[in-house]
Amino acid sequence: MYDFAIIGGGIVGLATGAALGRRYPFARILLVEKEAGFAQHQTGRNSGVIHSGIYYKPGSLKAEMAQAGNQSLRAFCYEYGVPFDVCGKLIVATTPEEIPALEGIFDRSLKNGVPALRLRPEEVKEIEPHVACLAAIRVPTTGIVDYRQVCHALVHEMQQQGGELKLGTEILQVVPTPLGHLLETTWGSLETRFLINCAGLHSDRVARLGGMEPQAMIVPFRGEYFELTPQRRHLVRHLIYPVPNPAFPFLGVHFTRMMDGSIHAGPNAVLSFKREGYKKSDFSLRDFTEVMTYPGFWKLTSRYYQEGFQEMFRSWSKAAFTRSLQRLVPEIRAEDLIPSKSGVRAQALLRDGNMVDDFLVMEGTNSLHVCNAPSPAATASLEIAKRIVSKVPRPGRLSLVKRA
Repeated sequence: MYDFAIIGGGIVGLATGAALGRRYPFARILLVEKEAGFAQHQTGRNSGVIHSGIYYKPGSLKAEMAQAGNQSLRAFCYEYGVPFDVCGKLIVATTPEEIPALEGIFDRSLKNGVPALRLRPEEVKEIEPHVACLAAIRVPTTGIVDYRQVCHALVHEMQQQGGELKLGTEILQVVPTPLGHLLETTWGSLETRFLINCAGLHSDRVARLGGMEPQAMIVPFRGEYFELTPQRRHLVRHLIYPVPNPAFPFLGVHFTRMMDGSIHAGPNAVLSFKREGYKKSDFSLRDFTEVMTYPGFWKLTSRYYQEGFQEMFRSWSKAAFTRSLQRLVPEIRAEDLIPSKSGVRAQALLRDGNMVDDFLVMEGTNSLHVCNAPSPAATASLEIAKRIVSKVPRPGRLSLVKRA
């Protein structure tokens, strides 16, 4: 019998396990992950950015947790010797039409308390000589890190605390019991007093196994990247972002310097035909059918079909992808770009076609389900974990009363 069982070995699940161990050092804590290693999906395939929180709606959980997470993650990395670099980023306007939106982002930075500086084109050239723009904002608190290394540090912390971690263990069934939950897995039965679902791309399915009715369904969007050839890495020094299109809920292709010195360009955002579909050819009949029969998907498509076609065209046309990058760095050529690994974003989508824009956590009987943890979830992972731990009962005081 475990006091707490966590499903999912990404950064949110691991951070939650470590946070539980710090708060309840004598509790029996179990974390199960269906893959053979940790951080195999969203965590290990993101852009590695430590976000500042500049974009998010003031007062939202995203804004609050991104800012707090920016600081707590850096402190964690410093404590555990995980390399990181607070290199800052530029948000650049390349057309006159983007100037008002850029000013809106600057105003939001003031409301969110995120340091930001307006820059003229000649000032931008001092930081990024190859960027073409009419105006820009510099965000000095944005950084980069390898989130896989952060996860390795969290695994080490859990092990030092006495927590148990089981890899290659998939959840097949969740059965309520008088004492909590019985978990039927590919490696046998496990029992826990309290269940925490951090299953990412499969969080809605795990919630249903636990008897919950999620407000939204996970729809997978694949983000495809290129990276610059080593000879052309000098064209980008830090992080360069466009002004996001307010009519489209994704940031658009941008340049990111990684911890290994490589420069990644992307991502675009296209529907994936498989929840873990990292290649264009990946297909799951179950995943595809769920999306195609979900009313929310078609309502979303009717709203963003033009942008969606542009993303699909850019997915299949390297020339179109290159043109998007040339808006930021005109010297980029198609031959400078080589394919890089893709990622899949678990986007929670409501039946009315609206994307869940903030963190979505559902509380059930002796259970808690993280049903939407979009970017900046990696940056905010330690803060998300603190909030989760604040919602779980102390060991020995677990109740079968459904929490409000």
